Amino acid sequence: MATIHRPGDPHFMPVSFSFEVTFPGQRSGVDGSFQEVSGLDVRMETEDVHSGGENRYVYKLPKGVQQDKLVLKRGVADSRSPLMTWCKATLEGGLALPVLPRDVCVYLLDEQGHRLRGWTFSNAFPVRWSVDEFNSTKNNVAIETIELAYLQCSRGM
Repeated sequence: MATIHRPGDPHFMPVSFSFEVTFPGQRSGVDGSFQEVSGLDVRMETEDVHSGGENRYVYKLPKGVQQDKLVLKRGVADSRSPLMTWCKATLEGGLALPVLPRDVCVYLLDEQGHRLRGWTFSNAFPVRWSVDEFNSTKNNVAIETIELAYLQCSRGM
């Protein structure tokens, strides 16, 4: 018989379809409802160094940390929502006002909605907002995409 692993068990693997996005300091609601989150990717860039007289090896030296943008997708929300107000002020303001970075948290949830794993994206700010194409021959929900650049991604939990 197969072993069933539960939350708290080090072998428990959470599912990827149950998650929440929060913006600390902001009340929950529509701004935390997303159908897709991607861009949780941090990697070390390297530089190739060839050693004089040694042709068999290329040394890889650490160069710096690079990360993808955090990408949030959801149905097109009301333009008066706090998240859209923040995006509009940042993207449409032409840098007339200072960019106001915010922390963003992403959590994987268990069957009861309890947080299992979490990531905090520090000092994030919107760098792109887009809406999927409209197509009269398909019966799709209008989806908006918000891309956020951030200073650092740290994993908690």
